[in-house]
Amino acid sequence: MKLRTDLLPAEQVYTILANERRRRALEQLGSVGGAVTVHELSALVAGRETGESPPPKRCRESVYTSLVQTHLPKLEELGVIEYDRETQTIEVSRHARDVALYTEVVASAGVTWSELYRALGVASLTVVLAALLGVPFVSAADPVLLTSLALALFAAASAYQLWINRFSVLRQLRAGRNRAFRLRRRG
Repeated sequence: MKLRTDLLPAEQVYTILANERRRRALEQLGSVGGAVTVHELSALVAGRETGESPPPKRCRESVYTSLVQTHLPKLEELGVIEYDRETQTIEVSRHARDVALYTEVVASAGVTWSELYRALGVASLTVVLAALLGVPFVSAADPVLLTSLALALFAAASAYQLWINRFSVLRQLRAGRNRAFRLRRRG
């Protein structure tokens, strides 16, 4: 596994995240999982902003204008999206993952993935240690069973995280495969 050395600097990520409309646009692009037109993205962002489906035309137009004039050029300049002005299509690039690391939240719980895994680890270790030390009620269960349950919880959380990020993972796998193919053709 090769470590990336071209991560977006934190200052650039904060600049991106400082604007709510940019955050919503990136969130919607990530949920789509492929190329989307500016009009489609405008409708998705406007829908999130208004809570209406379909969103009012005036709001869609306002979102479209701000995306085309301000947000998409900024995101393209920072390498977070690939924006084809001729076809009016947008697709997230690998730097979108750098931004997503700052916003990854388990939606229903409102905590980050790292907080969730940390809490699972501490709780699992505490319960297993309590069982090994003979704490009443907890020591009635076999420590191997408790450890297996903890590992099952980690596996379930990982599977859920992989599922909700499946489009990003598939895109990264395709990009890696395409990069390997290009390297083989050159060599």
